[in-house]
Amino acid sequence: QVQLVESGGGLVQAGGSLRLSCAASGSIFRINAMAWYRQAPGKQREFVAVITDGGTPNYADSVKGRFTISRDNAKNTMYLQMNSLKPEDTAVYYCTTSGGIWGQGTQVTVSS
Repeated sequence: QVQLVESGGGLVQAGGSLRLSCAASGSIFRINAMAWYRQAPGKQREFVAVITDGGTPNYADSVKGRFTISRDNAKNTMYLQMNSLKPEDTAVYYCTTSGGIWGQGTQVTVSS
């Protein structure tokens, strides 16, 4: 079984940056693609970005050009570099794997 732990969330002003991390442990050889999702208050969870085990990324249109997803397979860790943050990026950010495992989430709050 894979366990995922997110970190790096916090409070930042609009235009600022944050870097989220997602550390995987357990049966990590089972991990293929990994992704970030987010859920704002009163809204459904939405896709943010995905990265294949080979490192190919894909992004939601709302974050394209501002967010960068990456992974370090040697460290079993995935990252989300978030730049030019907007108040509408405020949400709980979750990491997940292609096997359907989810982390507990990390709060990102962007003030205007």
